[in-house]
Amino acid sequence: MAIPGKKMNGLLALSPLLVFLAIYLTGSIIAHDFYKVPVAAAFIIASAYAFLITRDVEKTDEKIAIFSRGAGSGNVLMMIWIFVLAGAFAATAKDIGAIDATVNATLQLLPGRLIYAGLFLAACFISMAIGTSVGTIVALVPIAAGIAGETGMSLPMITAIIVGGAFFGDNLSFISDTTVAATKTQGCSMRDKFRVNLWIAAPAALLVTVLYVFLGLSVEAVPDSGTIQWVGLVPYLLVIGLALAGVNVVTVLAIGIGVNGIIGWITGAYDFVGWMASIGGGIGSMGELIIVSLLAGGLLEMIRYNGGLQFIIDSLTRRISGRRTAALSIAGLVSLVNLCTANNTIAIITVGPLAKDISDRFHLDPRKTASILDTFSCLVQGIIPYGAQMLMASGLAGVSAVSIIGHLYYPFALGIVAFLSILLRFPRKYS
Repeated sequence: MAIPGKKMNGLLALSPLLVFLAIYLTGSIIAHDFYKVPVAAAFIIASAYAFLITRDVEKTDEKIAIFSRGAGSGNVLMMIWIFVLAGAFAATAKDIGAIDATVNATLQLLPGRLIYAGLFLAACFISMAIGTSVGTIVALVPIAAGIAGETGMSLPMITAIIVGGAFFGDNLSFISDTTVAATKTQGCSMRDKFRVNLWIAAPAALLVTVLYVFLGLSVEAVPDSGTIQWVGLVPYLLVIGLALAGVNVVTVLAIGIGVNGIIGWITGAYDFVGWMASIGGGIGSMGELIIVSLLAGGLLEMIRYNGGLQFIIDSLTRRISGRRTAALSIAGLVSLVNLCTANNTIAIITVGPLAKDISDRFHLDPRKTASILDTFSCLVQGIIPYGAQMLMASGLAGVSAVSIIGHLYYPFALGIVAFLSILLRFPRKYS
């Protein structure tokens, strides 16, 4: 881990992130097209700027070493391995007809006007069961994209439905790493944290489900589904089943790729060479996501090295005066740290000890504090265009991450309910 540099003005330390957002968002708005400004190009410019403002390190080689430590961190590399395997799995599944088969089955099971709500609830259930938003996105986004292509529905909209549902489980599941991190740092049980969280997540999910039912009323009757090739359902059912059994997502995807090869050979979809070509094509399709992940990891490490994260922590803890401001400070801390790390688990681990101190000092219920940490980190992770989940969803669906954000109703609803829970102090028992 890099040793923090000399004390730099806090806003200056954070400015590379602001430069990235300004270039990407402003450029896209001016161009009226979020595909015009590649995310990787915006990160390159922001990273070059971060190099320029890091004055206490004279040699370029040393700056590159700091940047590379962030790009090559364990979390970034794990995300990249998942991208690689997810790309291979998605491509091999598509080539054996898995997407078509699953889309046809979904269109038969869900009435057209309930398809939005049905997909959202399915994503909520699966993510709750497997405890990983990334795994849910890998399993369901290709299916959602296939449905959009078959019915003419908005692809960013239907992708956002899956992403929103995926974060429902990431926030609530007992086996989610964010739940583990939040409860361990605050010294409370997962069961108690779940009870508090349910009072916040359930109303948000209910409101969004009602909204999707209402929006679904305008959906025209979906076309008749084609003949279902039932063997094509096996890859996605296998992924969901193994994830429900608690198997690591990397192992799940590796098994899925192998099973797709066996199915492709049996059905004649491809031979061994064709299977290898499909794997290669799928990995290649994730190239931009891998590059963006490396650049984001390096840039965020430069911000941390220059004191940007410490500036956020110092600024938000300076004026705490009561329970509400203490709770709001914890929410703001984990949100801003998540914005700067693009990893909700790391944000919770970073802020957790400080949140524990604040909680003890102002007599906050540790169960509520754990809920605040988990909820607000998931909120931010669910809407940043450079987070692993959004990059994965946009890559699998073939749409811009920013185009998905405008349709992310659940994360924003979750944020509103969570904010009100602090202001109005509910659930009362834990406030």
